[in-house]
Amino acid sequence: MAFLLLCFLLTGGCAYHLGSPDRSLPGGYRQVYVPMFKNKSFEPSVEVAFTNSMIFEFERSKIGRVTDAHQAEVVVEGEIDSIQYNATPPNSGGTLPTGAFLSPQYQILITAHVTLRRNSDQTVLWSGVFKGERNYAAPTVSAAGINTVNPLYNLAARRQNIEAAAAEMMSEAHDRMTENF
Repeated sequence: MAFLLLCFLLTGGCAYHLGSPDRSLPGGYRQVYVPMFKNKSFEPSVEVAFTNSMIFEFERSKIGRVTDAHQAEVVVEGEIDSIQYNATPPNSGGTLPTGAFLSPQYQILITAHVTLRRNSDQTVLWSGVFKGERNYAAPTVSAAGINTVNPLYNLAARRQNIEAAAAEMMSEAHDRMTENF
C-alpha cells in the first residue's frame, strides 16, 4: 500500500500519463466520414476489408466519430493501388508426376493510399502510402496419384491474408494520421 502511494505521489505532479499519448486528427477535427475505398487492383471486393478496418480503428480509438458524409468535418479516402501474388520457387515433389511442380508458398504484396481531406473545401490535410506483405502456404497434393489441389483453400487463404493485411495496414494508417497533431 505504501508503495502504491509513493508511486502516485511521484508521478502525480509530472506530465507522465499511462497509456498512449494524446492523439488527434490534423486540425483537431472530430467528425469523420469513411466512404468505401476505391479498388484499382484486379482482386474483387477487397475494398470492403480495407474500409471496415479503417472504420474499426476510429471506433476503437475514439479519436474521431464516424458519421455520414453530411455531418463529417473530414473524409478519409482510400485506394487499393495493387495486389500482387508471387509464388516461391517451385519444388518438384517425389510423389508428383514427372515434370510436375508446385510452389510451396505464395506471397501477397499490397499497396494502398490513404488521404484525409477537409470536407468544406477538399483541402488535403494528410496523405500516406502503405505497403503490406503476407505469406501463406500453397495448397498441396497429399496423396500419390492425385494431381489436383483444392482451389477453395487457395481462395480462402488469399482472402484471410488480405483481410489480415488490411487490418495491419489501416492500423498503421490510423496511427500515422493521428500522431503529433
